[in-house]
Amino acid sequence: MAKLRAIHTAELLKEVSGRFPQHDALVHVQRGISYSYREFAQAVDQLAKGLLGLGIGKGEHIAIWATNLPEWAIAMFAIARVGGVMVSVDPSYQANQVEYLLRQSDSQTLIFTKGVKGDEFLRILLDLAPEIKGSKPGGLNSPRFPQLKNLILISDAPSPGVFLWGEVLQKGEDIPSRALQKRAKECQPDDVFSLLYTSGTTGPPKGVMSTHYALINKSIASAEFQQLSQKDRLCLPIPLFHMFGCICVLLTAVACGATTVIPSDVFDPTMTLRALQEEKCTALYGAPSLFISLLEHPNFDDFNLSSLRTGIIGGSPCPLEVMKEIVGRMGVREITIGYGATEASSWITQTKTDDPIEVRVSTIGRACPNIEVKIVDPNTGQELPDGVQGELCTRGLLMKGYYKMPAATAKAIDQDGWLHTGDLGQRDSKGFFKITGRLKEVINKKGQIIYPVEIEEFLYTHPKI
Repeated sequence: MAKLRAIHTAELLKEVSGRFPQHDALVHVQRGISYSYREFAQAVDQLAKGLLGLGIGKGEHIAIWATNLPEWAIAMFAIARVGGVMVSVDPSYQANQVEYLLRQSDSQTLIFTKGVKGDEFLRILLDLAPEIKGSKPGGLNSPRFPQLKNLILISDAPSPGVFLWGEVLQKGEDIPSRALQKRAKECQPDDVFSLLYTSGTTGPPKGVMSTHYALINKSIASAEFQQLSQKDRLCLPIPLFHMFGCICVLLTAVACGATTVIPSDVFDPTMTLRALQEEKCTALYGAPSLFISLLEHPNFDDFNLSSLRTGIIGGSPCPLEVMKEIVGRMGVREITIGYGATEASSWITQTKTDDPIEVRVSTIGRACPNIEVKIVDPNTGQELPDGVQGELCTRGLLMKGYYKMPAATAKAIDQDGWLHTGDLGQRDSKGFFKITGRLKEVINKKGQIIYPVEIEEFLYTHPKI
């Protein structure tokens, strides 16, 4: 079993940037921007100093509301550098969802862009808190958001009541490096680093508190399963606000000194194929639907994707026929399947690059290192033998809990420390797991149990689907 590392995210970046200073850390194809690891670490430190200049203390909640910009990645590591807690906001959120998340998370600082298509983010904020217009930057006093004080706009165009990104960087010029060093001594690997919100399908979204320790060790394990090294270039077309993007790709890349390649601000199949070709990406990440959109691109055969080797398909079950297309037509020979949950600090199980293709198209792999996975009877909680379907549960490197929701936390993680995923699955005699459905999606028709995933798999065998 791999040895766990007791390391903080800020320490990890410092370590890797020292080992590979000239190596590409981040490339944003659409914007023509790239950072070596030395340049990326310097940009992170500059923003971190600016945050200290705003008076941001250890443990404060800092929200990011933006698309896949280079500033998103810089902000994520700068928040870690000052010992803050990163709160991610879905760019598709509407006003009521933004209000809920900022209030429930007690965010004290918001880093945001004007919008995806225009200035819709800014308009939403001004509608929710019109007093922004009359406030001094850093002095917001909003009845609706009593905790929120700092608004940092990723823009060069001035706007009332907000700090511009460049102004915060400028503030960092007056902060000595020893201030960052002092803050670093206060930070611990077991501190909460991220507050990522679940979809809220069973009630209001819940903020999942994940630690540096859990996220980094899951990332290291995932990198080993993919055989990643500093020579790899990871294509990130999925949203950074989601754990799949910011942790399973970006943090994993940093953990092994690899390069993160962001094709565009928002997902675009053409830009993604272009990035894969031009940047000679070796790994690709996304849900089955993302891979399908690339395979169905009218000019797919015009792109040279021969550099692709591995990556992860996750987020939802991958139909067997789609998997065959990814391996055969796209040529991602060592693609892996990952199964995880935000509450589990990302991956729970994963296949390996050298697993037989039959295993990689029919299972979600074995348990990740240093965690336990079992199948239990949903009614009794008793562990079930191999080959018998039940609820999948996991223990080890889990979340600290849902933010300000102790009852929901107790419902998700039992007294013995097992997270109940709500997914139905089974394990075979070799330790490989399969997901067969969701507890709440099982159809009982006159005593006959029907699993939607089985129907979906069958439909995908039809040549017209």
